[in-house]
Amino acid sequence: MVAAACGGGEEVETTLPVASNAMCADVTDVVVTAESGGTFRFDVTVRSADTGWEKYADAWEVRAPDGTVLGERVLAHPHVDEQPFTRSLTGVAIPDGVAEVEVAARDLVEGFCGETLTVGLT
Repeated sequence: MVAAACGGGEEVETTLPVASNAMCADVTDVVVTAESGGTFRFDVTVRSADTGWEKYADAWEVRAPDGTVLGERVLAHPHVDEQPFTRSLTGVAIPDGVAEVEVAARDLVEGFCGETLTVGLT
């Protein structure tokens, strides 16, 4: 599913179904808000099979269509009892000409293997 974010601080929300691989960290929701100065805020919801310090979702990324990482939110601890969970990243600069980005979550053990979400920026 693709959603578009409009300027002026308007928010766009979209969701995807949970991935078939329950061991992966899945991006299930993204809200993008245009900030002043041409940057964006990303509120990303992740569902993961966190079991504790040995296995948990440890980051999510905002990527350009060519795979360039435009922003990364490091997740410093497990969220065993908070599923799904939402964390934010502000000040993400999107290069001119990039009309959409992909958001992907990483699991400490499994890496990047779950559902991603592509969000259009207008």
